[in-house]
This record gives sequence, C-alpha cells and structure tokens, in this order.
Amino acid sequence: MREYALVFCVAAVVTFLLTPLIRRFSIKIGAMAAPRDRDVHSIPVPRMGGLAMLGGLAAALFVARHMPTLRRTFTNSSETTAVLIAGVLICAVGIIDDKWELDALTKLAGQIVAAGTMVLLGVQIFIFYIPFGGVGTLLLGRDESVPLTILLCVVTVNAVNFIDGLDGLAAGVTGISALAFFAYSYHLGKVGYDVAFAPTLICAVLAGICIGFLPHNFSPARIIMGDSGSMLLGLLLASAAITATSADAQTFHTSFGSLPLLLPLVILAAVLAVPLVDLVLAVVRRVKAGRSPFSPDKKHLHHRLLEIGHSQRRAVLLIYFWAAVVAFGGVSMALVNSVPVIATLVGGLVVVALILSNVPRLRALRRSTKSSGG
Repeated sequence: MREYALVFCVAAVVTFLLTPLIRRFSIKIGAMAAPRDRDVHSIPVPRMGGLAMLGGLAAALFVARHMPTLRRTFTNSSETTAVLIAGVLICAVGIIDDKWELDALTKLAGQIVAAGTMVLLGVQIFIFYIPFGGVGTLLLGRDESVPLTILLCVVTVNAVNFIDGLDGLAAGVTGISALAFFAYSYHLGKVGYDVAFAPTLICAVLAGICIGFLPHNFSPARIIMGDSGSMLLGLLLASAAITATSADAQTFHTSFGSLPLLLPLVILAAVLAVPLVDLVLAVVRRVKAGRSPFSPDKKHLHHRLLEIGHSQRRAVLLIYFWAAVVAFGGVSMALVNSVPVIATLVGGLVVVALILSNVPRLRALRRSTKSSGG
C-alpha cells in the first residue's frame, strides 16, 4: 500500500506542477476554449490540461517501474506499458483537437486507433460471464475480444467527455471512480491474484492525476482539461476494468451468487453511471430531434441542475455525491458480504442525494407557500 500511496502522490504532484506551465503554453499557441452558448464560461479559457495529466501519468509509471513490488506489473505482463502508449496516442489526438477542433468522426477514428493499439499490445477482454440461460463463462477468441474491447474503450472515453461541461466535473467524477475501483482491484489482487496488479496501479495513478489537476480546474477554472484530458481519463478507466477481468474474481465470497465474475464490468458501469446515463439520454434526445448524436446542446445533467437554481460549484459537488454513492455502492458488492447492509446504506444515501438535488425547488415552493399565505 505504501508504494501505491507514493505513486498516487507522484502523479498528483507532477500534474499539479505541470498544469501552470501547460496553461501558459496553451495561451501562447492559442489553444483556448472560446465561450459558446452551451458553456458556463464568459471568457476564453486555456485548454490542453490533458498534457499535464499525461506528464503525471508518465512520471508515476516511471517511479512504479523502479519499485520493488510494483515493478512486477511491468515484468509480468505488457498491460501497463500498453496503457501508457495508448494514453500517449489518445492524448495526442486530443491535443490536436484542443488546438484545431477536429470533427466528430476524426476524433472517433483517433479513439479507435488508440484503443486498437492498446488491444494489440495485450489489453483485451478474454473472459466474459453470462449469468442467464446456463451459458456461464465464455472464453473469447480474438474475433470477439478485439471489437468488444475497443467498443468498451470508445464508450467510456465518450462518456467521460460528455460530462466535461462544468469546472472540475470530469476530473472529480473520474477521481472518485478511480478511488472506488482502486478499493475493488486492490482487494482482488490481495486475496486472489497479486498485490502488484495492473488495474490497481492504473487506478492509483488515475486518482492522483485527477487530484493534482483539480486545484487548477475547480470553479472558477484557470484551465480546462480539453479533449486531451477527458479522452485520456476515459481510456484509463476503461483499461482498469479490462485488465481486472483477467483475474479470478471467484475468490470473493459475497451474497450475490455468481456476480463476482462480472464485477469488473459491473463496477465500470457503476462508476460511470452518471456520465453513461447522461450520454445515453443525450443520444436519444438528439436522434429523436432529427439531429446528429454528436451535435452539442445545453441539456446535460449539469445544465439541468443549473436551471433549477444550483450554483455551478454546488451542481458539481452534487454530481460528485451521486457518483460516489453509485461507485462505492457497486464496489461494496465485492467487499461487504451482506445484502441488507448494502441496500440500507445505498438507499439512505440516495434519499439524501435526492433531497440535496432538489433544495432550490423546495426553497422556491416554501417561498411560494408563504407568499400565498400572506
């Protein structure tokens, strides 16, 4: 655990120190996010924050490679190196977009190339469990594994990209997701695999770069991560889930039957529940209106929270809370062997989240009641 803590700190500190330098560089080359109708900024803001995150990722993995225990994540498999190479590729696509604004199809092609490179270097879903119909565990061949892995990566990348609409939102939600996944993968490695476990290392580094970037990105943001950052974060989250599927999750003894076999993908769905729901609703909304699913609008979850009266900071903190409830609720299925405890805890937190989310409406209703009564 000490080695993971050190790697986390290296990722956070390097990202924190690099971000002001990248901010000045972005201003110098004109990589600025001009205000748009759907944005919350009223003045241009430097982007390309993903470049600082990439620096934090590279520095943390370099340190990990020279540690007594974590070096085994590099010597036992090629997964960690593959993730770094793919991260460089997808961040490069994002940097080009941050400067010259690529069209949606070109960005999608870049995402597929980065994900495909990661797959070719050894990061793939080889085992998939189907809990119904008596199918059980499927061993996937390359014809099934490659497209499924790439699809999962692309969906996750775009889910994170979709919530990057408020200062600090994507970095905070991803950081929370990474911490939740770290708890799961660390326990998985400790009880049934190896404590030097690729997804655990990836999650520690991912949480670190998010924490290091947030002080510069929280409202009012001095820099935004841009597509270079959001796509990098999405790729790292997806790679953590994919590499976790290689371990034997049957070592968990839970009250959920065979669910542990699906936990890596279930937890990925849980930690990404907020952005995934937002992504699906956005696609349905746009297609129903006869528009491209990639066309922007101002009806995302965070925009709706602003509309009902929340400040930008409070809206971000509320979504953090929702993300934590869902993410750690998913992880608790692996770590806590008690359905009633999990149901009670998660149910209580959901009620609190619903009340907090509707505070402005409740205040308006109270004022309206007082006014009509007076």
